[in-house]
Amino acid sequence: MHYRKLGRTNYHVSEMGYGAWGVGGTQWLGGDDRQSLDALHAALERGVNFIDTALAYGNGHSEQLVGQVVRAAGYKIYVATKVPPKNQKWPARPGVDISEVFPHDYIISSTEHSLKNLGLDTVDLQQLHVWNPEWIDRDDWMRAFEELKTSGKVRAVGVSINDHQPDSALTIIETGLIETVQVIYNIFDQSPEQHLLPLCTARGIGVISRAPLDEGGLTGKINKDTHFEPSDFRASYFEADRKKEVAEHVAAIERDLGIQNGAMPELALRFCLSHPAVTTVIPGMRNRANVEFNCAIPGKGPLPEKVLAVLKRHAWNRNFYGLD
Repeated sequence: MHYRKLGRTNYHVSEMGYGAWGVGGTQWLGGDDRQSLDALHAALERGVNFIDTALAYGNGHSEQLVGQVVRAAGYKIYVATKVPPKNQKWPARPGVDISEVFPHDYIISSTEHSLKNLGLDTVDLQQLHVWNPEWIDRDDWMRAFEELKTSGKVRAVGVSINDHQPDSALTIIETGLIETVQVIYNIFDQSPEQHLLPLCTARGIGVISRAPLDEGGLTGKINKDTHFEPSDFRASYFEADRKKEVAEHVAAIERDLGIQNGAMPELALRFCLSHPAVTTVIPGMRNRANVEFNCAIPGKGPLPEKVLAVLKRHAWNRNFYGLD
């Protein structure tokens, strides 16, 4: 495993992080707690020392599983979690006041709830699970973050940027009050490269790349006949003709690079890690086989420039998340 410094913190975190949304037990179907715990333990065995979870993942169930594994590790594992929006709206809506989403006392109480779920005294990174630049001058989030740090309940703070809106975090980065951003960055959505990633480099902000495999779209395993149960998040994410569209885009990448089936996941993860501003990627790894595959990737280094040049042509401007 290789490690990178997370922004201005003194954390040196694994390039391959662990995205713990899928182990929450809801929205992503398949697997159970036994499999999830096995995958988490396997990740730690292979040098993963950064786990990203959230209070909203399975109503705290993900945090409980993560805490169980972290407490038993016997060495330092960096844990990041998130405060869910009080109005339960993902992403943040323009024109909605922060008092409806992240009032001061709610940020504090959500953090305390997460600490109880995790069984920890301190969380290494607390993040707001959505962000709206209209809140930049409001003191609700500022005071809450300051108090959480002063009390020792939180060591570092950041925001999880709205889906496909990387520029919405530029102003909060400029305040100097956060240490990290979490952003969608993958072969399809390369937009963070324009403004966000250069600013993060300039300001010493850690970058957590989420959805590096586009919720499975960049694994090369989804086609028009792939079936997801209605209660599975991916049933809506890949609804209608989206599976066919994704398969066509992936096939075009494979043709241009002359690669075979099975090569896409490595390509997608190495793409993210090839950018020097990215600290860690956090794919979901819900079984041991995925952990073993993904954790072998950091040692392979960045993609060649000629491959990156080809992938630039495959950026795809779309938003499959939409509004709930």
